Amino acid sequence: MMPNAQAVLTAHAPKPLGPYSQAIKAGNLLFVSGQIAIDPADGGICGDNIQVQTRQAMANVEAVLDAAGCSMRDVVKITVFISDMGLFSAFNEVYASYFVATPPARSCVQVVSLPQGALVEIEAVALDSRPQ
Repeated sequence: MMPNAQAVLTAHAPKPLGPYSQAIKAGNLLFVSGQIAIDPADGGICGDNIQVQTRQAMANVEAVLDAAGCSMRDVVKITVFISDMGLFSAFNEVYASYFVATPPARSCVQVVSLPQGALVEIEAVALDSRPQ
């Protein structure tokens, strides 16, 4: 890993399911790994619909951001992986509530499957504007 890069780990978000960090902070950038709707308390998937899963995935992203001293206001880019584009509208209803003023740049792609049968996975890039 780069000398000025550091891993972020919090118990308030799910433990990584493989060999990766919840996030990496490199300079003033924070790269949050994809978060699915895992409840960090019990390790199980929350809910069986896109709205509930989106809320939990976003809560997990927020927990990682918080552990790094950032917030949703600092997010500049989101990538969304969704299991079915037919769920896109329902996903957007929940997602929009997190970014009322100026939403970040975003990509959304349909994938064949996600870990643990999740319906959505969300990753983020944030800019930490606090003095270094």
